Amino acid sequence: MTIDPMQTSPLPRLALGPLLYHWPRERVLDFYAEMIETPVDVIYLGETICSKRRLLRPEDYWELGERVIAAGKQAVISTLALIESDGELKTLRRICSEERFLIEANDLAALEFLEGRPFVAGPSINLYNQRTLAFLAARGLKRWVLPVELGRQTAADLLAVRADGVECELFAFGRLPLAYSARCFTAYNRNLAKDDCQFCCLDYPDGLLVATQDGEPFLALNGIQTQSAGTHNLLPMLDDLTRLGVDLLRISPQSEGTGDVIEVFSACLAGRMDRTAGLSRLRDLAPSGLCDGYWTGHAGIAHTHLGERVR
Repeated sequence: MTIDPMQTSPLPRLALGPLLYHWPRERVLDFYAEMIETPVDVIYLGETICSKRRLLRPEDYWELGERVIAAGKQAVISTLALIESDGELKTLRRICSEERFLIEANDLAALEFLEGRPFVAGPSINLYNQRTLAFLAARGLKRWVLPVELGRQTAADLLAVRADGVECELFAFGRLPLAYSARCFTAYNRNLAKDDCQFCCLDYPDGLLVATQDGEPFLALNGIQTQSAGTHNLLPMLDDLTRLGVDLLRISPQSEGTGDVIEVFSACLAGRMDRTAGLSRLRDLAPSGLCDGYWTGHAGIAHTHLGERVR
């Protein structure tokens, strides 16, 4: 099934979300060199999880951003989702002062430094209702990423009242960012203090998988961030997302196959690939199965298109 070419809503564009994991510097640089060649329209750059991950500096992300722009794509610089120190505030101020790029605010502290400039509200901003959407739009909101725990009905309600020029982006593929904590659970798993973590998250390029007592994948630990074990996937909903007027679909980086995921979404949107074949391919690329429950109003672990739980 392909999208009706006669429909009035434009097709959603593709965005590559910020890298949520801690990878070696050269691996990150090689990854973005590859991603620049893929059919995404927007690439998010920057550290959103832990300020101790300093293998790339703000200047490195700005240099990458210039390369993204030179390739004809939009570069967005993402900020930390949890601000815990004066040093992190100073870095946030510095990032927000860089006017060459649109900024994704993942903590509302960024708004104080952006001073009314256009910005993106990331998925960790609690944008749950029309009043919040209007509040942020009055302060320069250009685009918001729907919080991942919200579903289709909330998205439809917000899209119906958004201001002109404000875009909606959905987290369409990747392990869901569910929660943030001052404690680093990856370090805790190694019996290490957060201040002496030894950067052990480098050993888990897709996060540390946590299983139930029955051995079923349950969560993934990524430093201070808790993720779903299952990979969120909205590919089967492309027609509905287009009708709703969703502007961008976010694909979250993973250690293997991100370029293949982007190609599947691009091909299905353009009608070059059958949706069933695309879904089969994505199942092979998901480390611990697929899920979509929040979007459809069911248990988050569910994958309603297949009528199953993550296994």
